[in-house]
Amino acid sequence: MKLPAALQTQWLALAPRERRSVQAALAVVLLALLWWVAVGPALHTLRAAEAQHRSLDAQLQTMRSLQAEAQALQSQPKLGFDDALRALEASVKTDLRGTGQLVVNGERATVSLKNTPADALARWLAQVRINARTLPTEARLVRSTAAVGSTSTPGTANPVATWDGTLVLALPSNR
Repeated sequence: MKLPAALQTQWLALAPRERRSVQAALAVVLLALLWWVAVGPALHTLRAAEAQHRSLDAQLQTMRSLQAEAQALQSQPKLGFDDALRALEASVKTDLRGTGQLVVNGERATVSLKNTPADALARWLAQVRINARTLPTEARLVRSTAAVGSTSTPGTANPVATWDGTLVLALPSNR
């Protein structure tokens, strides 16, 4: 590599020891630049690859289980209106344990909830989707907390998330 004339005269004016020091400093700067641009990011990617691979595998397993669940739901035979209504009525009585009230109007069912525990509501919605083949079309829910007595210490209460409001469910058509 050819240096400009002014730089070349300064280079030649340096003592051999100073030239080696400048060359060593340039080598260190080039190595650091090489590390920051090429080697460092590659090593970081390599170190993070295993954790990212595990995360992506977990996501893939979740997606496959959701796919299998969707295919199982799609392969179920169609359910008639009367069967769906019976399944819905039974689930309101058993799963919501008196915290839900069902009113049917045509192909729509309205469930009114009062202090329904969040976990019971989640289980009930999953069961209604599978057994009665109905899905919520409208939801007006308000989250609240209710004090539930603790079994571990008498006289203490633990707040439990509950839901109040209404859910409108679409039943299969009569046709």
